[in-house]
Amino acid sequence: MSKKELHPKDYRFVVFSDEAAGFSFLTKSTAKSEETIKWKDGKEYPLVKVQISSASHPFFTGEEKIIDTEGRVDRFKARAAKAAKMKAALGNKAKKVKKEAEKKAKAEDEVKA
Repeated sequence: MSKKELHPKDYRFVVFSDEAAGFSFLTKSTAKSEETIKWKDGKEYPLVKVQISSASHPFFTGEEKIIDTEGRVDRFKARAAKAAKMKAALGNKAKKVKKEAEKKAKAEDEVKA
């Protein structure tokens, strides 16, 4: 195949329409279509209907990023608070055990003396 045969010959203006988002745009394409539409410039162009476009895709609209981040943050904060309480409780327990051990040792010293 030579380079001259590489590119398609039916490259023309086509209107792509995302009807769910109410968005359409005019661009050049080789996409086949039986339907036509009258565009804003008054000319008629082939119409290709698409299900997803930049107007409806979450990646382009940013809608996917509006997920339950608040719930995840709250759960994270709750886990962190619970861990801090547990650490404090274990620290207090260790101090209490140490004091009791010191009292016992002091009492044993007094008994020996």
